[in-house]
Amino acid sequence: MLNESNAAEKPQKIVFSAIQPTGALTLGNYIGAVKNFLALQEEYKCYYAVADLHSVTANPEPALLRKNTLDLFALFLAFGLDPARSTLFVQSHVPFHTALTWVLNCNTAFGEAKRMTQFKDKSQKSPQNVNVGLFDYPVLMAADILLYKADYVPIGKDQNQHLELTRAVAERFNARYGATFTVPEGVNPRCGAKIFSLANPAVKMSKSDDNPSGPVLLLDPPDVIAAKFRRAVTDSETVVRYDPKNKPGVSNLLAIYASLLDIKTSKAEKDFEGADYAALKSRVADVVISVLEPIQKRYRELAADKASVASLMKDGADKASAAAYRTMSKVYKRIGLV
Repeated sequence: MLNESNAAEKPQKIVFSAIQPTGALTLGNYIGAVKNFLALQEEYKCYYAVADLHSVTANPEPALLRKNTLDLFALFLAFGLDPARSTLFVQSHVPFHTALTWVLNCNTAFGEAKRMTQFKDKSQKSPQNVNVGLFDYPVLMAADILLYKADYVPIGKDQNQHLELTRAVAERFNARYGATFTVPEGVNPRCGAKIFSLANPAVKMSKSDDNPSGPVLLLDPPDVIAAKFRRAVTDSETVVRYDPKNKPGVSNLLAIYASLLDIKTSKAEKDFEGADYAALKSRVADVVISVLEPIQKRYRELAADKASVASLMKDGADKASAAAYRTMSKVYKRIGLV
């Protein structure tokens, strides 16, 4: 029997986040998102999805999408995301995501969806692929979040507008049909900094970088990682100092070092007091390699054990489906479906 203190405990808060399987993840993804996932699962009830349905907006080659989806799910496990504490699943394995999207579409004003700047940006970049799915992407994102009654959603600045749409649609639905959805709050990553390209520290590290020396991929071999850091752009000075405005390249290396060791950049500066740029690059590369090697080892083990990965994928989909079904049943009842 619960004692009074246990009975009075508040229910565990819920977190939802997802990553698209659009290619190899970078060190920037690990520092900016994955480290935060690991920290959040220590305190919250977390749902982490491989957002394969979102990837379809770009019409990827089917075999590649399938491979990337399996690889990303295996990486979730290799990172240390724990299926016993967090629900790890593939978005398309839970059909309620698309079912709820239709209901939310009918409660989203066309003008609201039209204002989404990412649709405008992506349409300009790929004018040959301006499809309805790309336009409706933010409503599917809202369904992802609202299905699991998420209290918190870790987001970057580029997703603020989508979260505001999610909140607006949830509030409108609740006002129209009665309390149904939790209205989520955005939270900034607790750990990690924005990581920039090693080849051009003025732009964010990206797997789509035209210069292969720019991004450090999470599955890059140690010798490749070391070579990329040796070529990293710094400046014409010789002092190791954290100064993003005047020394973006050096500051980026210090940010990587500090983020992976969970220390402040001021402490990182002290660690390299009197060091030259060659030493800085070498030591940062060593830290990156030491962090990524066990992840790569675990990933290779999982990639060779497809049956275990498939079983964990099914378990995660079952857990996510049970939670999503509860929400969807309430939604259908609210709007009058028999």
